[in-house]
Amino acid sequence: MTTARPSAIYSLRPIKDADMPILREIYYASRADEMRFFPFSDEEKQQFLAMQFDAQHQHYQTYFQQAQFSCVLQNDVVIGRLYVFRGQEDMRIVDINLLPNYCNQGIGSMLLNQLLAEADDRQLRVSAHVEYNNPARRLYARLGFIEVEERGAYIFVVRPAASEKTNPEVNRTSPVEAFKESAI
Repeated sequence: MTTARPSAIYSLRPIKDADMPILREIYYASRADEMRFFPFSDEEKQQFLAMQFDAQHQHYQTYFQQAQFSCVLQNDVVIGRLYVFRGQEDMRIVDINLLPNYCNQGIGSMLLNQLLAEADDRQLRVSAHVEYNNPARRLYARLGFIEVEERGAYIFVVRPAASEKTNPEVNRTSPVEAFKESAI
């Protein structure tokens, strides 16, 4: 793995309507491998992916209205998206996705570590849904996330709050059990 370019400046900014084409491109790229196995024409694949993107975007906007929907920028160029919901007890990574040319460079790790530091400061758990075949599962495991349960095509992962890791008396219920009881 190479590391995030030291000369690059990484930042986040809220998504805008004008970002829809690049957000679609990011989504399409994330589905490219599985699309190779679909017996559709290229046009049918594009139509399918457009419907899937629209449905996902609408779902996120509806069910995570209070989330921060951000574009990930490298030197003011959109290279990915990061959607985060900050609740009272949980910080949910709704979506994190980078264009393929920016993967495996430490950018995702950098973004996740920033979220984890914020969560530790606020004594929040961090959770996400990860697809079974997503290479990010290894990253989440390295960062201390626990695979809690299977949820359809996803695995629900949780990183306990800092207080749950260092002081078991803060919450006698394990982080896994607490999530099963209070999951969004």
